[in-house]
Amino acid sequence: MTFKPALSRRLALGALALLLIGALAFVALRSGPLAATQVTVMRVQAGRLSPSIFGLGTVEARRSWMIGPTAAGRVRSVKVDVGDAVKAGQLLAEMDPVDLDQRLSALDAALARAGSAQAAAQAQLADATARRALAVLNARRNQELAAQNFISAGALEARLQEKASADAALQAAQANLNGSGQDAIRQKAERAALAQQRGAMRLLAPADGVVTSRDAEAGSTVVAGQPVLRLIDPASLWVRLRVDQGRASGLAVGLPARIVLRSQSQQPLTGQVARLELLADSVTEERIAQVAFSVPATGSAVGELAEVTLQLPETAPALLVPNASLQYRQGQTGVWRLESGRPVFAPLRLGLRSLDGQVQALGGLTAGDEIVVYSQKALTPGVRVQVVDALVSPKAAP
Repeated sequence: MTFKPALSRRLALGALALLLIGALAFVALRSGPLAATQVTVMRVQAGRLSPSIFGLGTVEARRSWMIGPTAAGRVRSVKVDVGDAVKAGQLLAEMDPVDLDQRLSALDAALARAGSAQAAAQAQLADATARRALAVLNARRNQELAAQNFISAGALEARLQEKASADAALQAAQANLNGSGQDAIRQKAERAALAQQRGAMRLLAPADGVVTSRDAEAGSTVVAGQPVLRLIDPASLWVRLRVDQGRASGLAVGLPARIVLRSQSQQPLTGQVARLELLADSVTEERIAQVAFSVPATGSAVGELAEVTLQLPETAPALLVPNASLQYRQGQTGVWRLESGRPVFAPLRLGLRSLDGQVQALGGLTAGDEIVVYSQKALTPGVRVQVVDALVSPKAAP
């Protein structure tokens, strides 16, 4: 029995079509849209975390001063420059006193006059005291004579009038002396105030430090409170650290710190949290802490950036999952757990995190559960998956 050539061609074409359809179906199921999603998995195990808090900060001075006048004026001279080390009480700059010296001289002359007036008042008081004593003696003697009818009543009244006048003169002399004394006290106070103003024209260093800024030169006019110089205490440098509020759990005073300055990246320094500020930054959503150096940092500059890692105490054993496995779905955070080879979303209650990417899973998993770490694309419940060792072949990696 023989086949016709046309039938043979049809059979060959049919077989080829079936083969092509099979190849397309195989490709679609293996690498096309119907292919299983490749995933990498791991088994959940219990472990301990050594959590840390990481943040960026800037070097600042704990003790700094702005040196400037207490009243508006013109700068006469500036004695130091940026970078100079100064001692407490050292003259840094001087303001033009204008007429303060002349006013002090005028007050000195007024004080001398007040002293002379006080001396005159004392002399007047002594004279009034002597006159009163004489008037009292004469009045007593005339009273005795009048009692014996040796003098007239008019003569006695004259002596008593002299005594009353002497009393009034004594009171006036005492008042003049008190007034001159009060005037001298007032002028002394005015001179002390003016001398204090004159002393404020000399800008002195309040403590040992280093000049970091020279904001005015000789001849410049500055207002009250405007700084002419800025000082810092180089031994008081610390880091103003900013930490994300979401990762600030456990932040407390006394935590040990590892500080890496931008200029000394190969020489980490140690320190500890010296102060935790109660006011957080609501704009950047960060908490602020001050980290002091264990040993004064040499070679650092104010304003330099620093990376700070704070070490927290080791945690109790708990289930750990990698941070890469966490997914956010329908308002919940969880992981994809494999059940019978199919992914099921498991919401989790998370605990502390470590800087190496481990997170405590406090609820939602049991030890030995198999979870998806990385997936080729977004997963949905029940989708077909294929477990692989790595999503990218080492040969294909650049």
